[in-house]
Amino acid sequence: MTTFTQNAFTGRLREAQRRNRSWVCVGLDPVMQRLPEAVLSHDDPLLAFARAIVEATADLVCAYKPNLAFWLAEGPAGLRALKRVIDHITDLPDHPPVILDAKFNDVAHTAAAYARTAFDTLGADAVTANPYLGVDALRPFLAHESHGVFLLARTSNPSAVEVQDLPVGERPLYAVIARLAVQWDAEHPGTCGLVVGATYPDELARLRELAPRLPFLVPGAGAQGGDLPIAVAHGPTADGLGPVINSSRGILYASSGPDFAAAARTAARTLRDQINHLRGPQ
Repeated sequence: MTTFTQNAFTGRLREAQRRNRSWVCVGLDPVMQRLPEAVLSHDDPLLAFARAIVEATADLVCAYKPNLAFWLAEGPAGLRALKRVIDHITDLPDHPPVILDAKFNDVAHTAAAYARTAFDTLGADAVTANPYLGVDALRPFLAHESHGVFLLARTSNPSAVEVQDLPVGERPLYAVIARLAVQWDAEHPGTCGLVVGATYPDELARLRELAPRLPFLVPGAGAQGGDLPIAVAHGPTADGLGPVINSSRGILYASSGPDFAAAARTAARTLRDQINHLRGPQ
């Protein structure tokens, strides 16, 4: 019988993937200048836009990933809107998990404040974090053992190689991070995952060998043109938990007209169907 380690976050993720037959994650990254005119007359355009996207796609996705930067860019109003969007998602029956994308990284007492902000104040189910400071800067996140922490291993941007390929002994740095994440997850079962860009398919496959049981958050499969078949083939864990394959711009801005929410739904469904076709019989 297959066994696996999960916490509340990975359990919720697994259930959303099963229920919606989906490995799609929608990145909630609103840019005020790109919002459709249909929402600009609202008192809170960011909230109106994001809620419409969520309501149009909630049965098609396994997670949502708001990027903190886009909400911070709008000041206090942006943070209030982010909190209300997360509340809206978590109020849904059997809600898909919310991954707050902020690449948190700081010394331990500051990291503890960040963890409290993400999990207690904003209500996210998981975060992204930079492991560069080592485990003492991550323990405040890992101590929330009902939540998840996706550690940057192989990011999707072009210059990632400048740092992440640096040799550490006989391994590149991204491989060392994966080994450490496996150790940290053993200490805090079910909490650790890895951010692994679809734009680096060979590294994605290698990281799955190094970390067979850690869930992957996979950016770069949408507008960045990453390798979707490789993400599908090597993204699942040894226990069958699928990768969280993120698309932001390709779904959010599928239309700039009054049909923006319907267009986002079509784009999310199309990506889900492409992934499921690559997965084969389920």
